[in-house]
Formats: sequence, C-alpha cells, structure tokens
Amino acid sequence: MRALVTGGAGFIGSNLVKQLLRLENSKISSIKVLDKLTYSGTLTNLEDIPKDSIEFIQGDITDPKVAHDSTSKIDVVFHLAAESHVDRSIDSSRVFIETNVLGTQSLLEASLKNEVGTFIHVSTDEVYGSISEGSWTEEFPLSPNSPYAASKAASDLIALAYARTYGMDVRITRCSNNYGPNQFPEKVIPLFVTNLIDNKKVPLYGNGKNIRDWLHVSDHCAGIYLAFLRGKKGEIYNIGGGRELDNLELTRIILNEFKVDEEKIDYVEDRKGHDLRYSLDISKAQRELGYSPQIDFENGLKSTINWYRENSNWWRPLKESLPK
Repeated sequence: MRALVTGGAGFIGSNLVKQLLRLENSKISSIKVLDKLTYSGTLTNLEDIPKDSIEFIQGDITDPKVAHDSTSKIDVVFHLAAESHVDRSIDSSRVFIETNVLGTQSLLEASLKNEVGTFIHVSTDEVYGSISEGSWTEEFPLSPNSPYAASKAASDLIALAYARTYGMDVRITRCSNNYGPNQFPEKVIPLFVTNLIDNKKVPLYGNGKNIRDWLHVSDHCAGIYLAFLRGKKGEIYNIGGGRELDNLELTRIILNEFKVDEEKIDYVEDRKGHDLRYSLDISKAQRELGYSPQIDFENGLKSTINWYRENSNWWRPLKESLPK
C-alpha cells in the first residue's frame, strides 16, 4: 500500500516514517512525505533514511493543489502535520487555525476526491481539556483550553464529519505527551536536557504541579500503525504511555540523571490557562488494537538524554534559532 505521511520531517512524523520502513511484513510498500519545513520540521530528521526509500515533497497542506497532488494514488494518509506548541499558540493563534483546521480540511477534501482508502488523523489528549481525577475515555466531551488544543479539537470534528457525511474511512488517534529523539528543543524534556548539557538552569512553570502522561515516540508510532492495521472507520483511539508525573517530579528525575540539585530550577511565571492534569484511558486501544506501551519511562528518558548528548550538532543550531 502507498502511504502519505504529512509532517513527516517533524518529530513524530519522522519517527513514524523510520518505523514504517523498519517494519517486517509491513502493509506499506512506498512512502511519500509532505512537509512545509517550518521551524520544527527539518530534513536533518530524515538524513539517516536512504533517499530512494521515500519521496519527499515540500509544501503547505493548506494549499488545495499541494493537498490534491500529494494524495494522488495514495492508499493511506497518516496526517501528522500540525502547529503543536501551546506557548506559541497563546502568543499568536492564527497560524494554528490555518494549519490545523484549514490544512486538515484541505487534506480531507483532497483525499475524498482522490479516493484515498484510509485517513489516520493524529490528534492529542489536550482536546479533552483538564481532568482532576480519573482518565478520559474516547467518549468524553471535548473541552479544549488553549488555542492549540481548540484548533486540534476543531480538526478532529472536521475529520469525523467527513467520515459521517461522505463515508470516508477516517480514524483518529489521541496521544499523551511524547518524548524521544529528534524532538524540537522548545518542548519541555529536550529544553531541560539541552539546558543542563550547557550547564544552564531549567525554566519550570508555576509550582510544577501540572500533571502529564508520558509516551515514548516509538510507542506512539506503534499505536498509530495499529490504528491503521486494526482500527475501524470513524473510531477514536487514545494512545497513552501510562506514566503520569507532575512537572516537578519530571524535573527532579532529569536533574538526577545529570547529578545536579534543585538549584538548577528556575521557577517562572505560569503559562496562561495552564491545564492541571491530562490522563488517558487506553483500554479501548488495548482491547481493539492490541496496543500497549513497551518502553519504560526511566529507560526511555535515559536513552533520550543520551541521544541529545551525542547529537548536539542536530539540536544546537535549532535551539539557537529560538527567540531569546
């Protein structure tokens, strides 16, 4: 089968492309990668992939022609292209609406016209809002709080509308917080790790009591593939890592890996509208897809830290490009 991976030069997208290429008995015979190559999408994420293994297209998913040409003669779309950093959405939300909402609609429309077989829409747990106790099932109402989360919730609803109105085989995955190699260094784990590599302090929001569930990117990509392999039309699947930590606990684990104390923490003003807790119930994905996270958080974090230690030539130029 012929696959299109949108956002395939980004963090999760590039890891998905690599995983699809490594799979034994894969249902995917060829891969086309579409990426706009904005600040967080970079061809360096694809450097270790043989050039003849994929077809790369640089383009904007909001452009109907790009969307149409990219989805031509494609059997499955893995849609990961998105603006994803909450802080950036708070500072300037327009590009999030354009990319995440209009871009998704553009791809769905093109996929419909090109008779794409399956459309896997990759979303986030942030569409649910914040939960003080218990965990979200896929039936929970959407209650996003940040412009980013609202744009993703809107794209989820548009995707489901195409499934229900046009009968498209659309499937949605909603993941918890990802970590792992090649993650852009503005996100919390690579930001903290690269700061400590450079003997700098780590900026911790508020009192550090906001809770997140952590998912290694390899487990996430496995869940996405299982949604394609075993999922059903019009269904939503929560893909979580099963390890909840508040941000202060996470920070302490990272500090311990560097053998430094809490003097390295710089408590900064809390994020506006900061969600207190995310928690996904993954029992549906376990039951229907056979999904379960395989990578223990402590081991996954250690390997991630080692990756950043060994690949400063990858992250340093990207980090230097961030606003000061």
